[in-house]
Amino acid sequence: MTQASKQWEILGFDTRRIGSTFVAAWRDFLWGDDSPLRTRLDEVVHLQGEDGDCYLQSGTETTAPAADACEGLLLPESLVLGKTLSVPLAAETELHAVMAMEIAANSPFPADDTAAGWKLVGRSESSLTVQMSIVSLSAVMAYLGARYGIHDRRAREVWASSASGPVALAGFGEHRRTRHYRQRLIRVAGLVLLSALLVLLISALAAGGSYLQYQRLEEQVAVAERDSRAATEIKAELQAANQTINAVNDIVSRYPSPHLEVARLTRLLGDDVHVTQFSMRGRELKLRGRAADAASVMELLTDEPAYASVTAPQAIVTVPGGLEQFYLNIGMAEPGATQ
Repeated sequence: MTQASKQWEILGFDTRRIGSTFVAAWRDFLWGDDSPLRTRLDEVVHLQGEDGDCYLQSGTETTAPAADACEGLLLPESLVLGKTLSVPLAAETELHAVMAMEIAANSPFPADDTAAGWKLVGRSESSLTVQMSIVSLSAVMAYLGARYGIHDRRAREVWASSASGPVALAGFGEHRRTRHYRQRLIRVAGLVLLSALLVLLISALAAGGSYLQYQRLEEQVAVAERDSRAATEIKAELQAANQTINAVNDIVSRYPSPHLEVARLTRLLGDDVHVTQFSMRGRELKLRGRAADAASVMELLTDEPAYASVTAPQAIVTVPGGLEQFYLNIGMAEPGATQ
C-alpha cells in the first residue's frame, strides 16, 4: 500500500469507500435474501420440480400462502453447473460486479447462451461464501418446452438446485415478483414518511400549544408576583414574630416557672409532708423538709415523669417529734421527655 493510500485510512478503513459501502449496505438491506424487509414483503414462490412442490419466500422454504403465489420451476441438477466460491470480505461492496466476472469466467457456454444466479450463504471474519449456479439458456428452454410446454422464458421463474438450497436464475419470470416487491417497498416507505409527517405535525401542534400555555403562565406569574408582595411582607413579620416566640419558649424551657413546680410538689406530697426550704435554679430543684417516712417521699418524687433524677445529697436523719428530715436534689426532665 502506498503512502498516498494510507492517508485516506482511519482505523484501517479506506474512507474513499464510504459511498460504495453505504450503497451496498442499503442494497443488502432492501434486496438481500436475508433482508428483514424482504423476508416479510417478498411474495411466496410456488416451486414445482421433478421431486415435488414446495413454497419459498426470499429463498427460504415456507408454508403455502393464503393468496396466489408466484409460479416457479426447479431445474434438475443435470442442467445446472454449480460452484461454491470464497470471496474476500473486502469485496462485499462490489459483490455484484465480482459475481458477474466470476460467472463470465466459469461459464462454459457462450455469453448470449448463459443464465446464472447466486446467493450469499455464509460469512466469516475474512471471507464470504457464495453459491453460484450457471445454466445454458438453450438447454433450459428445451427442457421447459419438452416437460412443461413453456416456450416463453419470462412465463415462469426458474430456479436451480444447489447444495445450500434453491438459487433463483436471472433473466426468466422473476420480474413479476420483483415488481410486486418494489411496489410494496414504495407503499411501506410512503407509510413511514406519512407517519413521520404526522409525528412532526403532532409535535408542532404540541409545541404551539405549549408555547401558548407558557405565555398564559407567564401572565399569571406576573399577576401572582404583584399580589404576593403584601403577603411576602406579612410573612416576614410572621417569621420575626415566630423567632421571638421561639426565643421565649426556649427561655421558658430552660427556666421553668417556680410557681408551677411549687404547685406540682404541693399536689404530689400532700399535707403530711412539710417542706421547710425550696430553691430552684434553672431546671434544678433543692428541697429540705420533714415527713414521717422520708424514703417514701423520695420514692414518690422519683416516680414522677416530670423529674429526670431525684438524689439525696445528705442522709435522712430523725428529728424531735418522730419525723425524718430529708434533703433532695431534683433534676427536671427535658421538655417532651414526659410524653
